[in-house]
Amino acid sequence: MPTPTSSGPRLSRTLSVWQAVGLSVALMAPSMAANINPQGTVTSAGRAVPLAFLLAGVAVLLVAYGFVRLCQYYHHAGSVYAFVGATLGARSGVVAGWGLLGTYIFYGVVTSSATGIFGTAFLQEIGVWPHPPSWAPFILVAVALALALALTISPAKRGTTILLSVEGATVALILVVSAIILVRLVSGSAPDDHGFTLSVFAVQPGTSTSALFLGVVFGFLSFAGFEAAATLGEEAAEPRRDIPRAILGTAIFGGVYFTVVTAVEMMGFGADAKGVAAFGKSPSLLGDLGSSYVGSWVGHIITLGAAISAFGCCLACMVGASRLLFALSRDTSGGRGPGRVSRTGTPAIAAGIVATGMALIIAVCVAFFSAEAEDTFIWSGTIGTLILLVAYVLTTLGAIRLVFVQRRMPVPMWQIVIPLAALLILGYTLYRNVIPYPSSGPPRWFPIVSGGWLLIAVVAVLVAPGVSRRLGRALAENEGISLSENTSAGPVAAPDTSG
Repeated sequence: MPTPTSSGPRLSRTLSVWQAVGLSVALMAPSMAANINPQGTVTSAGRAVPLAFLLAGVAVLLVAYGFVRLCQYYHHAGSVYAFVGATLGARSGVVAGWGLLGTYIFYGVVTSSATGIFGTAFLQEIGVWPHPPSWAPFILVAVALALALALTISPAKRGTTILLSVEGATVALILVVSAIILVRLVSGSAPDDHGFTLSVFAVQPGTSTSALFLGVVFGFLSFAGFEAAATLGEEAAEPRRDIPRAILGTAIFGGVYFTVVTAVEMMGFGADAKGVAAFGKSPSLLGDLGSSYVGSWVGHIITLGAAISAFGCCLACMVGASRLLFALSRDTSGGRGPGRVSRTGTPAIAAGIVATGMALIIAVCVAFFSAEAEDTFIWSGTIGTLILLVAYVLTTLGAIRLVFVQRRMPVPMWQIVIPLAALLILGYTLYRNVIPYPSSGPPRWFPIVSGGWLLIAVVAVLVAPGVSRRLGRALAENEGISLSENTSAGPVAAPDTSG
């Protein structure tokens, strides 16, 4: 397998598998996601929210196969930028890396907005701020971004440990509450005579397949981040062992967790029309259920936990985005600007640029579109996910080329059906979110902004071929690969001499 030989700036190699898991779990933010993301699905999928999350979970597991194989072969702070660049060519790598960078930035807006939403709701629930104005959540949004920046430029070992501890405690509470709700549903002691039913995994009459896959987008939004550990490839002590384990373990956990919890949530509110409507209007799904099924104090704790989870995810987004920007900048201009490592061994300048970008997106939404925190959450979530799906497609194609075309790993040929199935689901989800094209309201801008972000990278690599060549050489040096004679084919991995 290739061994990095670059003399350029390198990140400190000090992280364990659990700290890699911490970043992935924190960016996935299961506590926050379970409290708010399913509401984005219910508007199109109705009671079949758990089915949409199950489909997203299956797709993520299929996509994870490609990430695992690539991480077993390469380790690089640029994640998909390096994976796609090393397998499909430097130009494709730039598009993929720029796409994932955009996803993390937009998700930083999503999660900082959620921090403000849940934080304000908690203060309102306990009577500290009984009647907050509509702009109140943005105060906490600003605090979240500033604190996330401060933690990002500190050593990643400290930050990821905090992320894993906070998220783990909050998830544990949610699982306990979910278990209590499930027991009451099965025993027939639930409020309003709600009961256990598997109809939540069936599409209700009148709901089309297209509508179901519109809802799947918010399933991907919830799972997004399972691959974040890949950005720590240069900081993990045993990257080819620990990073694949972190990615696969996080994907499996997310699949089980979100499917079960969303099913409990939908059954807890009721699978009928009244319950679906209440589900969609809830300010905190598990907070409301905790208050109804256990006690009001549980609802308050879960709402606070969701706010903390959202902040942890914001921090993870900033950590992941800063390392992607660092890798792209380092390979373009060396150890200058965003490609410079601070005295603490972290990409501090890149982190500052990422934080500024997140703040600017929020400022534009507020100044030009009179957006509230709920708007910045939904808008940025959809845009970021559409970009992410494209990055996943390119990564999966890169894995197919490395494993099944170049045959760089001893893998049975039948396993090609796994990444091919991933491409099928990813492609169909993208298609259903563009066709038929949204004709009115904010949704009509989502494909435009997503496509525009990716178009920036496409134009850049076409009009500046010299930059692409420098990136290709940098990938060759950092990853121990050699460029093929046909430069359009991209880099080719060097023979494995590591034994």
